[in-house]
Amino acid sequence: MIRLLADSPLLLLFVVSALGFLVGRLHLGGFHLGVAAVLFVGLGVGAVDPALQLPEFVPVFGLALFVYTVGLTSGPGFFASLRRRGLRDAAFAAGVLLVAAALAALAARAAGLPGAAAAGVFAGATTSTPALASALEVIKSAPEAARAALSSGAVVGYSVTYPAGVLGTLGAIGLLQRLFRVDDQAELRSRRDAAAAAQRLTNVTVRVARDEALGATAGELRRRHGLHVLFGRMRRGGELAIATDATVFERGDLVCVIGGEDDVLAAALLLGEATTEHLEFDRSLIDYRRMFVSRPGVTERPLRELRLPERFGAIVTRVRRGDVDFLPDDQTELELGDRVRVVAPRERMDDVARYLGDSFKALSEIDIITFSLGIALGLLLGSAPIPLPGGAPLKLGFAGGPLVAGLVLGRVGRTGPLVWTLPYSANLTLRQLGVVMFLAGVGTRSGYSFAHTLQQGGAAALIGSGAVITAVVAFGALLVGYRLLRIPMGTLTGMLAGIQTQPAVLAFSLEQARSDAPNTGYASVYPVATLVKIVAAQLLVRLL
Repeated sequence: MIRLLADSPLLLLFVVSALGFLVGRLHLGGFHLGVAAVLFVGLGVGAVDPALQLPEFVPVFGLALFVYTVGLTSGPGFFASLRRRGLRDAAFAAGVLLVAAALAALAARAAGLPGAAAAGVFAGATTSTPALASALEVIKSAPEAARAALSSGAVVGYSVTYPAGVLGTLGAIGLLQRLFRVDDQAELRSRRDAAAAAQRLTNVTVRVARDEALGATAGELRRRHGLHVLFGRMRRGGELAIATDATVFERGDLVCVIGGEDDVLAAALLLGEATTEHLEFDRSLIDYRRMFVSRPGVTERPLRELRLPERFGAIVTRVRRGDVDFLPDDQTELELGDRVRVVAPRERMDDVARYLGDSFKALSEIDIITFSLGIALGLLLGSAPIPLPGGAPLKLGFAGGPLVAGLVLGRVGRTGPLVWTLPYSANLTLRQLGVVMFLAGVGTRSGYSFAHTLQQGGAAALIGSGAVITAVVAFGALLVGYRLLRIPMGTLTGMLAGIQTQPAVLAFSLEQARSDAPNTGYASVYPVATLVKIVAAQLLVRLL
């Protein structure tokens, strides 16, 4: 069996993945690993025989795929957070990691370890392969006689502390969620309820009766009074039509007002009075339909540029993105995979459907050109050397480069005819495939050396030092972030994953939170954390 798996890397990948998902579903006192269990199954399988390891291409490809799709999803939220709390999050991540580097230096002094071993312990405890690579780059400038020993010390320090760095962080998240009695579902419900309270969409038919509503266009009324509503159908006399921003209301008009409950009530008081009639029930001339946005040409552009009222006499009254419905405005940009509710004349409904795409099949496909270009740009960015004081260059690597590219392209959305974003469902599928490949690859490739090092007597000091560093980083970040900075636990666990630059922790956080909040937290600190760890690892080698 061992020979069969060793000779068939593809079979090994799927066996480890399947076993990992089975283990991840096991609940121990309400705690489960989820997809992160793939890493530990990989470690166990790899420990059996040195031949049981996946090719290096597997974890590298999986990591690039995972972080790029995370970046595409998180781009808009990441750049928005920079304006709100970017400095705080960056300082928080840097502070935690500088404390970890100081602990690594103290542990090295106490145990009489060289700076290279301290850098390896620091890189492993904070699960940063780029930090280890940076330390090895500095070691190349050491005298040739000491170079091999220093490199070995760094690699051993990294290999024995890396698995504990992952497992310890996962354990810290699970433990503190229990101690703080954090209910991820309650937090999720709270966020949903808050959003729903602000934007629980409803329809009310209003009769225009007030002088304040006469003489101005519908768009002017909305802007003047700050109403986040849409005007849908309207009936004047016996004629049914669609109200647009250019419509001027007359006394006695019946207008369908759509929006959040508070905004609809305010609009009804402004226009006149709510009635018991339901214009939306009359579908003889004006109809409505839910449609999928699957045509790239209409995405990543404000709704006003699509000119749906002028082209088709149609308006979009609701947008469903993921599991959330919201009210669009003329600045709203549609994304591939959105499901929109369109109100239009019956005879133009099919024209609107063709214009938006309305193809579920198309949403399962990806644009190979933009997808490949995006990852290629990320890999080029990751391989570009960034000069640092001291001579050793910094590289973002296979993780940092695609992540930064994904963040930027996710925020840009479109460059001329090129649409960088992916359909929501396709993004989730590629993301999960990427993280599984990464975890299975890292686990199998590290398993044997990890087990071998544990059998050696000199590993105890390294493991102990790494465990202390991981504990301080994980528990310190969660305690300070949750208790002092009041960061929601879902976002905070994503930030901890970013501080650790660890996709396995992010995958576990997503499993626990069941929302995209960890993605935003991860993306907000990952670039800063990567840079700080690379520089800190170099300093540990040079100064100790």
